[in-house]
Amino acid sequence: MVKSCLRYTITMDEELALQALKRFIADRDWGQFHTEENLAKSISVEAAELLEIFQWGNIADPNRVKEEVADVLTYCYLLAMKLGTNPSNLVLEKLQETEIKYPVEEAKGRSTKYDQL
Repeated sequence: MVKSCLRYTITMDEELALQALKRFIADRDWGQFHTEENLAKSISVEAAELLEIFQWGNIADPNRVKEEVADVLTYCYLLAMKLGTNPSNLVLEKLQETEIKYPVEEAKGRSTKYDQL
């Protein structure tokens, strides 16, 4: 299955990852601990662990970075599913909004916030 929005695409690999994550959580009966609040806290904790890798410089072990990104994404995916939505759809919907805020002709090559363009 392939879903599209604008010029972006959700692939079957993403759907398989979501199904594997659901199965992993169900097999361990961990869903009972996954309140919206707990998942939001876990995202913050894992994001801090990702940032810690770069605490004393910008050179980091790529494998550690990948592991922490995976942890952040896992909790983001779980929270999105808890909210009853597909995480990829959230990203695609947000991209649509962001494309309007940051038109290419005004934003290309600039880090200026949308209200300052």
